[in-house]
Amino acid sequence: MKIKPLVWIIAGTSEGRKLIKYFADKDVELLVSVATEYGAQLIEPQANLIIKPARMDCAAMEAFIVLHKPCMVIDATHPFATIVTATIKKACAATGVKYFRLLRSAGDTSGCIEVNDYEEAAEFLSHVDGNIFLTTGSKTLEIFTQIPNYQERITLRILPMLSSLEKATNLGYAPSKIICMQGPFSTELNAIMFKESKSKYVVTKDSGAVGGFPEKKAAAINSGAHLVVIKRQSGDNGGDFTALLTEIDSILSKEAGQC
Repeated sequence: MKIKPLVWIIAGTSEGRKLIKYFADKDVELLVSVATEYGAQLIEPQANLIIKPARMDCAAMEAFIVLHKPCMVIDATHPFATIVTATIKKACAATGVKYFRLLRSAGDTSGCIEVNDYEEAAEFLSHVDGNIFLTTGSKTLEIFTQIPNYQERITLRILPMLSSLEKATNLGYAPSKIICMQGPFSTELNAIMFKESKSKYVVTKDSGAVGGFPEKKAAAINSGAHLVVIKRQSGDNGGDFTALLTEIDSILSKEAGQC
């Protein structure tokens, strides 16, 4: 009996979900891990798919690889999940399994205010006046509490998860200025939110076209707001969707059941 190769995808982006769908009619078994139950709910079921919602440290990843013996690991986490990516790389190197990084193309940041990290963004915003629209997620909300009068100045847009909402309110963000929504967001919807919140600055990560960056940029221009962009860290090597599939398909076709 032919043994199907097992592929482990660590998901966390819309590209990751697209990759999972691509494998639906392929002769492989898929193990997909996501950080939260909410992330698991966004993935459509398919016959060759097992979803495991769990956060793992390096030791847990190594044990997972030894137990399940995947022929490759595909890192489809967010381009700003640098700690997770470093952990995956380390676990793959320790166990000798093939590692692939699925990357999205960077956005056009011309005309934007670029900063190196969240701390630099908060420092910049601490020295300017005007309302702020924050679209960088819930993980780094505490960094922006250093901004003077942040409770009145900042409007948040975060995922519709109870844990995210509780974190925001516990940090003192005003409930009336918290929007809990899952994207994608059109230019028009972004512009309405920016205008209604009277935001002079919109803070975003360089999440690329797939992450809605062009729509945010266009909406900021339309609403008269400045776009503050947190740059990606350099040194994250990988391929976009098309390039990655070409390489993966080549490996799977060569190694087949011996992967």
